[in-house]
This record gives sequence, C-alpha cells and structure tokens, in this order.
Amino acid sequence: MLFKLNTHLVFLLIFLIFSYNSQAQNDEQEIITRDLIRPAYLKKGDTIIILSPAGKIRERSAVDPGIELANHWGLVVFFGNHLLSQDNSFAGTDEERLEDLQKALDDPSIKAIWAARGGYGSVRIVDDLDFSKFMQHPKWVIGYSDITVLHNKLHELGYQSIHAQMPLTLDLEDPVQKESIQSLYQTLFGKKLRYKLNSSKFNRQGESSGQLVGGNLSIVYSMLASDTNLNMNRKILFIEDVGEALYHIDRMMISLKRAGYFENCAGIIVGQFKLKPNKGNPFGKSLEEIVLEAAEGTDFPIVFDFPAGHVDDNRSLLLGSYVDMKVTKTKARIRFR
Repeated sequence: MLFKLNTHLVFLLIFLIFSYNSQAQNDEQEIITRDLIRPAYLKKGDTIIILSPAGKIRERSAVDPGIELANHWGLVVFFGNHLLSQDNSFAGTDEERLEDLQKALDDPSIKAIWAARGGYGSVRIVDDLDFSKFMQHPKWVIGYSDITVLHNKLHELGYQSIHAQMPLTLDLEDPVQKESIQSLYQTLFGKKLRYKLNSSKFNRQGESSGQLVGGNLSIVYSMLASDTNLNMNRKILFIEDVGEALYHIDRMMISLKRAGYFENCAGIIVGQFKLKPNKGNPFGKSLEEIVLEAAEGTDFPIVFDFPAGHVDDNRSLLLGSYVDMKVTKTKARIRFR
C-alpha cells in the first residue's frame, strides 16, 4: 500500500512539473511573439527632431534635404543641440550624443527621432539611455546602418521602429529615390505598406508570417551575446550591408547559424549588399550561396534583392510589425499588417 501511495505521489509530482514547464514554455512563447507597441502615426503639425547618435555631420546643409522633405509633409523640425558637434569621427563626444538622444526620448512633444546618418557610435551610448519616459510617450525612431543598434534595443523593449532613409543620404531630385521617399511617407503616416518584387532565381519559395527584425548584418552580428541580441523565434530577419568582403559575410552568417538564429526563423529578406572587392583572393561563393548555405536544413522562404540598404532606392521597413511573405517562382510579396 505504501509503495502504491509513493508511486502515485511520484506520478503526481511528475505531472505537476510537466504542467509547470509547459506553462513556462507557453509564457516564454507569448513574450517572444508578443505584439510590439506602435507609436502614433504622424500628422501635419507634429514635431520631429534630427540628431546624430553616431557619425559626425560636417555642415548643416548636409541635412537640408531632410528638413525640406519634413516641412513638405507639414512637420515641424528641431535639431539636437550637438548635431554639428565633432569628436574625431563622432558627432560629438559620447556624453554629447547621449544628451541629445536622451532629451529627444524624454520630450513628449517630439513624435519622431530621425537619425541624420549612421556611421559608428550608437553602441557606445545605448546602455546609458533611460527609456522610462519614452515608454510613457512612444515615438518613432528612424534610420538604418548603425541605427540598427537602436532598432534592436527598441525591439527588446517591445516597440516598433522604422528602417529607412536618413537626411544625409537623401537626394530629392534623384528619381531613383522616389519610391524610397514615398515608402517613408506611407510608413510614418499610417498608409498601407506592401511590396511586390520580381523573384530572384535564388529565392526560396514558400509562405510565412512573423515579426520583422534586423537591419545591418554587421550590427546584428555584433549584438550576439548581449542584451540587444535578437530572439529569432518565428521572426523574419532582414539583412543588408556595405563594404564587407564575401568571406566576412560568410563568417557573420555562420555565426548567426551557430547562435541558433535560423532554427525557428520564419524567413529571411536579403536587402542590398555593396561588397568590398577581393579580386586577388576570391572567396568562391556568391552572397546568395552564402545565405542559402547558412539556412540549410530549414524550409522558410528567402527573398533576395530587396530594395533596402546603403543604396539610393532604400525602401522603408516597419521593424517589429507582423509581415506576411509569399514567395513564388515569379513574384515575392511582402505585406505589412
């Protein structure tokens, strides 16, 4: 009788432990796939700020196209106090760049923070930022390249952000940028955002849905093993880069694979890569082959040649938003919900 009683207790204990672990896994899954908070879409009369958390701006005229565009959309533009400060390659010291960004995050009257440029430097200040007032009054953070640091941080905190053109790279007279500029307007002002592309012969067909994350591959790679590392469970990863050799792209993709990025990934969108020439010592694999090899053993769709990155036609992406991917032999469709 005692043996039977103990056996029953053991089975009950096992059941309780299993139930607890299952609930914990469900709770973790809910956290990972939670809906991210979307800041309010902009409207005419709203105030935005242009600042640089990374590389220096040599002269005010460099951001004039951004000012002109924002004014054309009916927005009021302010500037970070240290926008034109310089400290070697940085837009001021770490303390100055931190001060500008912190004030912008804290000010409830500012509805969007538009990074003037990328470069390098955001990672030096991200851990000192206080997002408590931002959480009370969320606002859009806009940019690409080095601004991927801030996109990752906001994703970790549970907020959407915008991967898009920046003032320093704008040319309002360039017809190639027309679609890029229009997509930024659509994203900021709450218009429908969807893309339909001709399929690359390297695309991997399929359908999937998930939250869009990512940005500059070098930055995503550099965030591994930090609190701004991305959890890729049921996420769609966007990547782009500039000035990297193919062997380094391979190193980064293999590192992401080893870190488990592609085990439960829902898809990959490969933007534009402006590669560093390496004629004397060819790597032997193309960009497409590198990505496909890193994703071996998975079945999620992969889209190549998406028009976003360090190029004139840099279409906007709403990071943290759920997207639906449908990739066929002839077309690739990406729809933001």
